[in-house]
Amino acid sequence: MARKHALSLQISLALAALAATATFLPSVAWSQTSDATLRGRGPANVEVVAKNVATGSTRRTRTDKDGSYALVGLTPGTYQIDAGGNQKTVTLTVASVGTLNFTEPAAPAPTAAEANAQNLNAITVNATTLAEVTTSEVGTSISQHQIATVPQITRNFLEFADIVPGMVFTVKNGQTNLQSGGQASGAMNVYIDGVGQKNYILSSGVSGQFNTQGNPFPQLAISEYKVITSNYKAEYDQISSAAVTAETKSGTNEFHGEVFGNYTNQSVRARTPAEEDSGKKIPSHNKEYGFALGGPIIQDKAHFFATYEGKEFDQPISVIPGGPSTYTAGLPASARAQLGAASQPFKENLYFAKIDWEPTDRDRIEVTGKYRDETAVSGIGTGTAASASYSTKNTDKRYVIRWDHSADAWFNRLQATYENAFYTPTATNLGNGYVYTAFGSNDQQILATGAASPLASQNKGQKGPSLQDDFTFNNIEWHGDHVIKMGAKIKWVRLTAQDAGEFNPQFFFDTTPDGTATTPYKVLFPLSTPGMSPVASTIDRQIGAYIQDDWKVDDHLTLNLGVRWDYEVTPSYHDFVTPAGVVAAINSQDPAAPTGQTYAQSLALGGVNVNDYISNGHNRHPPRYNFQPRFGFAYDINGDEEHVIHGGAGRSYDRDLYQILQLEQTKSVLSQPTINFINANHACTPGPTCIPWDPVYLTGLNTLQALVASSNTGKEVDMITNNLKTPYSDQISLGMRNKIGEWNTDVTVQSVKSFDGLVFQLGNRYPDGSFWKNKSQPWGNGIPGYGSLIIADNGLKTKTTQVLVSAEKPYTAESHWGVTVAYTYTKSRFNHDTQDLTDQYAFDAATIHDYPFIPGPTAKHRLVTTGTVDGPWGLLFAAKLTLATPTASVNNACYDAVNSPNGCVPLTVVPPGTGKFLVGGKVFGYRDLDLQVTKNFKVWDNLSAYVRLDVLNVFNWKNYNDYLTDFGSNGVLNRNSVVYNPVGNIIDVPRTLKLTAGIRF
Repeated sequence: MARKHALSLQISLALAALAATATFLPSVAWSQTSDATLRGRGPANVEVVAKNVATGSTRRTRTDKDGSYALVGLTPGTYQIDAGGNQKTVTLTVASVGTLNFTEPAAPAPTAAEANAQNLNAITVNATTLAEVTTSEVGTSISQHQIATVPQITRNFLEFADIVPGMVFTVKNGQTNLQSGGQASGAMNVYIDGVGQKNYILSSGVSGQFNTQGNPFPQLAISEYKVITSNYKAEYDQISSAAVTAETKSGTNEFHGEVFGNYTNQSVRARTPAEEDSGKKIPSHNKEYGFALGGPIIQDKAHFFATYEGKEFDQPISVIPGGPSTYTAGLPASARAQLGAASQPFKENLYFAKIDWEPTDRDRIEVTGKYRDETAVSGIGTGTAASASYSTKNTDKRYVIRWDHSADAWFNRLQATYENAFYTPTATNLGNGYVYTAFGSNDQQILATGAASPLASQNKGQKGPSLQDDFTFNNIEWHGDHVIKMGAKIKWVRLTAQDAGEFNPQFFFDTTPDGTATTPYKVLFPLSTPGMSPVASTIDRQIGAYIQDDWKVDDHLTLNLGVRWDYEVTPSYHDFVTPAGVVAAINSQDPAAPTGQTYAQSLALGGVNVNDYISNGHNRHPPRYNFQPRFGFAYDINGDEEHVIHGGAGRSYDRDLYQILQLEQTKSVLSQPTINFINANHACTPGPTCIPWDPVYLTGLNTLQALVASSNTGKEVDMITNNLKTPYSDQISLGMRNKIGEWNTDVTVQSVKSFDGLVFQLGNRYPDGSFWKNKSQPWGNGIPGYGSLIIADNGLKTKTTQVLVSAEKPYTAESHWGVTVAYTYTKSRFNHDTQDLTDQYAFDAATIHDYPFIPGPTAKHRLVTTGTVDGPWGLLFAAKLTLATPTASVNNACYDAVNSPNGCVPLTVVPPGTGKFLVGGKVFGYRDLDLQVTKNFKVWDNLSAYVRLDVLNVFNWKNYNDYLTDFGSNGVLNRNSVVYNPVGNIIDVPRTLKLTAGIRF
C-alpha cells in the first residue's frame, strides 16, 4: 500500500505541476514532436502572422524589442509569413526549426534553386523550403516527394528510412524490420502526430509490428517524417535507439482524393533460390489498394481527412534445415518432403481519419483515429515446416484528441489518447509436434513438423488511456533568445500476456546424416495449475516529465539543453510474491549434494544468491532516479547556416518488456514439464522425469499430464532480479553540415552504448556450484521437486560507433531532379552469441557477464543512394541503389571441444561476399537496384490518372539471409566456417515487376 500511496502522490504532484504551468507561467512556445517552429528577426514590436496556404489556419506572435520572434506548434506545410507588412512564403518541414529573418524592407522572390513549386488550392505557390541546420540532433527528413517516388517493396512508410545514414530497413520472408546501428528494432520508438507508438509487450518497437508482413500506418496518411539516430531532445521518451517522428495529412480548403491499386504475382518475378532448387515456382501474389479523401467542413475553420489501405499477400518462403544441411538426408521421408518452397498468406485492413477545427486563430482541436486488423500464417522457414506454423490475428486501435492554444508569448498542447493493440497467434494444427535435432548437439533443431509448439498460442496486448500536456515559452530574452518547452505525461495501460496454450506436446528425435531414431528421447508438454488463470494482467502506470531549452546565444551558437525523468510501476512484477512451495523447495536438501547442503547453498557456491530473486511483495521498488540529461550544440561558423559544426551527448531510458516481466507469473500457472525417456544416448536418472518410452504417450496430452499430475515435477521456475533496472543508452556525436551550392551535406561520427538489457540465464548449478561438468550444463539439477531454475538479470550491452555521411540535392520543380546519398560505416559489438538481437535468453554461459564482447550482426559498410528526374512526355523516373558488405554470422561455435569448458565459444564470422567492386575480391553481402517509372495523365480539370511500374532488384542479385556453418572440431577453427545458404531465404525480393495505377482529384 505504501507504494500505491507514493505513486498517487507523484501523480498528484505531476498534475499540480501541469496546472501550475498552465495557470501561472507567462508564455512562450517551441515545436511539438512532429510540429515545426519558425524563428528569426524582424522589425521591433510588430505582429508576425503565419497563414497556412492550404488550410487558412493562422498563428500570430509579436517581435520583441530587438526584433526576435518565434512561432511554435506549426503544422508542417507552406505558410505566408507577414511581419509588419514584410511578406515571405516558406515551407516548414516536420519536427524542424526554420530560421526566417526580415532584414529587408520587402522580401525578394526566391531564386529558382531556392524555390519549390507546390500546387495548393489550384494556385502555384513558390515557397522557400527552410532546412533545419542549427540543431544538435543527428537526423534526416523524408519528404512527401521521396515517399511518392522512391521505389518501394511494400507500402510500409518506414521503408524510406533506409535512405538515412545509420538506418537499415529489410524485408525477410515478407516481414519488415527497421534497425538503427547495433541495437535491436525494439529499442526504437515511432511518434505519429507526437504520439509514441511503443510496444510495451513485444520486441518490435512499434505496437502491431511484431512478426508481421503488415504496415504500421496507412502510407497515404503520412505527410512527411524525420528520422533521428541520436541526440534527440528531452521530449522524446521510451527510447534508446532511433526516433521516427511523422506528421499525418490533414484536409484542406479544397476537396482532394486519391484511389490506387498495385499488383504482382509469381509470373512477373524471378524464382527464389528454393524454387530454383526444386525446379518449380510456388504460386504467390501481392495486392495493395486503397483510397484517401480530404476537404473542408467549414472553409478556413474545419477540415476532414480519411484513408483506407488494404493488403493481401501470399509470400513465398523457403523451409530449410535449422542446422547443418548434411542432416537433411537423415530425416524421415515425411519430414524431408516438407523442406523447400512454401507460402505465407496474409491480409490487412488499415483505416485512419482526422478532423480538425479552429474555432479561433488561437485554438486548434484535432481528433484522430486509427484501426488496423490483420490475419496471417507465420512461423514457417528456417527449421520449421508449414505443418508447424501458426495463425495470427493482429489488431491495433489508437484514438487521440488534442487541443492547442497559442498566445503571443506562449503555446500549450493538451492531449488525451487511448490505445488497444493485441497480438493473438494460435497453432494452425492440433496434435503432436515432432522436433528433429542434430545428434550430439544441445537440442539443435533441424526441423519441426506436425503441430506448432504450445508457445505458438499467445494473447499479448496493451490498452488504456494517457494524458499529456506540453507548454512552451517562446523567445525569452536573457543572454540571447530562449525557447523553453516543458511537459508531463501520465499513462495507465493494462498489459496482458498469455505465454502458451494447453495443447500440442513436442516429441524430440535424434537425427544423423544417416537416419533418425525411431523413438523420441524426450517430450515437452504444457501443464496448467487447476483453478488458476494462465493469463497475466496488470495496470502499468507511467509518469514522465521534461524541460528543454533551445537557446540561441547569438547568430553563431545554438545550445539544446534538456533533461527528462521517467517513472514506471508494473504491479504484477513489483507486487509479485514468490510461491511458498518454491521457496521451501529452494531451501530444502539438494538431493544431489552431501547431506545437509540445501539447494540454495549449491546455488550460492555457483555465485547465485537466490535471495536476490525471491520476492515477498515488498522488496521490489521501481527505479526513481531515471534522469536523462541531454546536451547539444550547433555552431554556425559564418552565421549564414552554410557551415555548421554540431555535436551532443545524452542519456535515454527505454523500458523492460512485459513479455519477460510476466513470466514469473505465467510459468508458475502454465508450465512446460519435460519428460526424458531412458535412452543410451541421453543419460538420465530413472525417476518421475526419466522413464521408459511407451507408444501410448503419443495418444494424447492427457496421458502425458497424468505422469506429473498433482505434482510440480518438471515445472520450470522463472525468477527475476529484485533489483530491476531500466535499459538505457548513452549517446555522443560530433559532425559538420555544409551547404555547397544546391547540395546539403553532413558528416557525423556518433557513438551509442546501451546497457542493462534484461536477459534470462540458466540458474541451475551442480552441487559443487559449477556450471559445466564433463562438457555438460546442469539441466538435470533443477529445484528439488520442480524443474529448471531460470533467472533474469540486467546485463545485455551493445557498443556501436558509426560514421554517417549524407549528401542531398533536393528535388525542385525548376531543376527537375534530385539525389540523395547515404553512407554508413559501422563498428558494433555486443555480449551475446545469437544472430537475433531481440533474443533475451543466454544459456551458454553461467551468467551474461561471462559472455565476451564480439562483433554484432551488422554490415561494416553500407551505401544507399536515390535519384529522381522528370523525363520527357510527362514521365517521372526514380532509382534506388543499395550496396552493403556481408552481415556477420553470430553463433555459439562448437569447435573447441578441447579447451572450452562447454565445447563452444561465442563467435562472429563474416561470410565471403558476392559481386566484385572494381578490381578486388567479392565484397558485397547485399546488392540491390530498384527502378520505377510513372506516367501521369490529365483527364479533366483537377482529375488526373497515373500508371507506375516498379522493377525491384533489376539484376536479380541473390541477397542471401541464411547461413551454412561448419566451425571445425578439436580446437581447430575452420576459417571458412560460414557461407551463405545457396538454397535458403533471401533479404527483400528476387527480381519483381509491380504495376500500380491510380486516380487523383
